Amino acid sequence: MSSWPKDVGVLAVEQIFPAQYVDQTQLEEYDGVSGGKYTLGLGQGKMGFCTDREDVQSFCLTVLHNLVKNNNLKYSQIGRLEVGTETIIDKSKSVKTVLMQLFEEEGVTDVEGIDTTNACYGGTAALFNAINWVESSTWDGRYAVVIAADLAVYPAGTARPTGGAGAVGMLIGPNAPLVFDRGIRATYMKHAYDFYKPNLASEYAIVDGKLSIQCYLSALDNCYQLYRKKAQKLDPTNVGIESLDAMIFHSPYCKLVQKSFARLIFNDYKLATDDVRNAKYPGLDKFKDVNLEDTYFDRDVEKAFMTISNDAFEKKTKPSLLLANQIGNMYTSSVHSGLVSLLVSKEPSELVGHRIGLFSYGSGLASSMYSISVTKDLSKLTALMKNLKNVKPLLEKRVKVSPQKFTEIMETREKNYLVAPFEPVSSINELFDGTYYLKHVDKVHRRSYGRYVSENV
Repeated sequence: MSSWPKDVGVLAVEQIFPAQYVDQTQLEEYDGVSGGKYTLGLGQGKMGFCTDREDVQSFCLTVLHNLVKNNNLKYSQIGRLEVGTETIIDKSKSVKTVLMQLFEEEGVTDVEGIDTTNACYGGTAALFNAINWVESSTWDGRYAVVIAADLAVYPAGTARPTGGAGAVGMLIGPNAPLVFDRGIRATYMKHAYDFYKPNLASEYAIVDGKLSIQCYLSALDNCYQLYRKKAQKLDPTNVGIESLDAMIFHSPYCKLVQKSFARLIFNDYKLATDDVRNAKYPGLDKFKDVNLEDTYFDRDVEKAFMTISNDAFEKKTKPSLLLANQIGNMYTSSVHSGLVSLLVSKEPSELVGHRIGLFSYGSGLASSMYSISVTKDLSKLTALMKNLKNVKPLLEKRVKVSPQKFTEIMETREKNYLVAPFEPVSSINELFDGTYYLKHVDKVHRRSYGRYVSENV
């Protein structure tokens, strides 16, 4: 173990999202649903979306370019590039190979890694691959980069408000300010048809909403209990949610995250001794003998543990929901955007020395829980967080689009999905400065991209 690189983890993070959004309150009115259905029921505020000028490859080009530029890197310093996405443009050619055009100026071709796909879990699998590479005998001393990117698009109806879009880029290496805890990853995988995309001619998924929630909560239970067991082997005092200063979840919508945090408290309650239960959870005796698998849709359990966990949720998890609330579901980048949200919602001095838990879920199903230890070196953490200072200003710079215009854009996307040849019609002037955009799709589906830089820059 002494030969392993020390403190392997995240050295830098980059976040991008669309330059336009639709307001969920206005969308409720436009869709003719009851007030609060999307805002209170789902916990969503705004939803980012893309015009025909952006796709998953342009997202990845933008976030990779920004990560390299903002950290003064050379592409020759990157030895592994992993992409996690479920937004599939090509059934054979990986998004990673498209990104290699950014390496061409430096003549770099020796870069390991490829795309990883399984619903919203692909970004986590890519991240684990990168961590494992740095800690392996094949590591050559260069950095790894992980990109998680997706456009979450749904047809008109009840699922559409849970859409969104975004990408996160992470620089991985040793001596990091965000260190992955060794030996306590917990994984739970099973076969399920809760959300899947068998129709390759459409962006849309087939979704069994009730089953998807059941699978998510079941995976959470299993991952958390296994994580607790592994953590306690390393440190017997590491018991339950109290051992974590923050807890981040994959967020299809924010209300599910709040329910999930309460679910962890319910697990702690079930695993506690009678003495601890009586002292910490007064008035909840009626839930003592309830089986976990019988409670996925039990309103009494949900209400009781959301109430008792509310203060802890406000402290440990709510700060990580900024981007989920303002942008929506980002599939593979969702849990990592939760980490970005936490970092931009706190001062470095508030996070040094903390331990952060993360739960990643992808339908089908694949899930993991792991934790990150934040450095005690304030200067290292401050340097990482400095590059995220533009996240909140960019949120404010976005353009609000009416629900009617948003619907028209979604209809255009649906109509032109996989059409070739294709010329995008949306203006590039609506993009953030530095954004890569789709220029053209030729008759054999080859895509070309440009980079928008305004005259004011």
